[in-house]
Amino acid sequence: MPAASEQAFARPSNQSNSTGPGQSLGLWDAIAMVVGIVVGSGIFRLPSFVAGNVDSSTLFLLLWVAGGAISFIGALVYAELTSSFPSAGGDYHFLMRAYGRPVAFLFAWARMTVMQTGSIALVAFVFGDYAGQLMGLGPLGSSIYAAAAIVVLTGLNMLGTWQGKWAQNLLSILIGVGLLAVVALSLGTPPSPPSAGGGAVTVGAAMILILLTYGGWNEAAYLSGEIRDVRRNMVRALLFGIGIVTVIYVAVNYAYVRTLGLEGIRKSEAVGADLMRVALGEGGAIVLSVLVSAAALSTLNATIFTGARTNYALGRDFALFRYLGRWRLQGDTPANALLVQGVIALALVALGTGLQRGGIQTMVDYTAPVFWFFFLLTGIALFILRRQAPDSPQPFRVPFYPVTPLLFCGTCAYMLYSSVTFTGPGAAIGVAIVAAGLPVLLFASRKP
Repeated sequence: MPAASEQAFARPSNQSNSTGPGQSLGLWDAIAMVVGIVVGSGIFRLPSFVAGNVDSSTLFLLLWVAGGAISFIGALVYAELTSSFPSAGGDYHFLMRAYGRPVAFLFAWARMTVMQTGSIALVAFVFGDYAGQLMGLGPLGSSIYAAAAIVVLTGLNMLGTWQGKWAQNLLSILIGVGLLAVVALSLGTPPSPPSAGGGAVTVGAAMILILLTYGGWNEAAYLSGEIRDVRRNMVRALLFGIGIVTVIYVAVNYAYVRTLGLEGIRKSEAVGADLMRVALGEGGAIVLSVLVSAAALSTLNATIFTGARTNYALGRDFALFRYLGRWRLQGDTPANALLVQGVIALALVALGTGLQRGGIQTMVDYTAPVFWFFFLLTGIALFILRRQAPDSPQPFRVPFYPVTPLLFCGTCAYMLYSSVTFTGPGAAIGVAIVAAGLPVLLFASRKP
């Protein structure tokens, strides 16, 4: 690893000052962050599309279990990386050690301009759609709500890590209780008659949607520089977090199947709202809109919290971005990195508002190919780092190596292929923005 990067990440583990993050997060804070990022609005929107690609309720539920298993495999890979190389830079730090400064720079550039900020804008649009159902603000209401959510939550996290983590804990608890209530209400309704078989079975298309719904657990890697007793708690946070999410998702989808039937799920444009209408009448739709808004805010807050950590690491390693690499003592937070991230996310909200495909679809197209490309590189980095330092202490080792990480890398490769094949013009814009980072890299490398 280059000397500049060593200096960037080498600091006492209990330090909490303007030069770097302190260890202010406990195990349950990290678990709440994982659950809060993953359990978002997708569980209320994507099951209908999944049902359209299967021919039985049993297969429908088994694929949701498989999505949790695949995410668990990925979490095992990240558990080794984060416990062996804890850093606020997360994936950036792993890529730096495995491939060197150029690849790490391009990843941080892509995360700052495409992946993380695009994800923030996407989730903000989801929040805007459902908040607009509660109180409409006209044709631009979704974008207004999206921008307001970004501004408020970025400001909250700029106040300090304590405010950000407690907002996340409360939102995660609210979502968990709300989803369990949805399941409980479904048990009080008459079960739907079994749906007839039929329809094409396209497991690959279904898994793309399911893994998108499970996505985001890897963001816990960016907390590894701030978690107490990181070499033990990071592994627990990832594995417990994925376990909790899997139980919630399977239970909620069982509720959908029991109440609406597979055919009812296929025909639904808002499967969660339809379930609540059956259980509580039209008032249930309002209750669901509140729950989805809370889920979107939870995901948005966690994504803002973790996203700024890569920008901070970029500023520590490259003088051109040194403005980002300042950790503010008051609040123990990367305030500058949060501010820049918020400005870029607001620009992407404007982009999504102006394109005909709509904000959510534009942001999916914009982020998907770039995300899965770097996710694949991170999986491969595990093999490289093991070979570089075969005798180094590793608090956690991936079981069944090399089969487990190979399965993870294969999944990433398939998702990369799918994201290139099925996305729209927004994907080309995202790739072009990443390519624009190459001349910036050349310029940044000349500065000491």
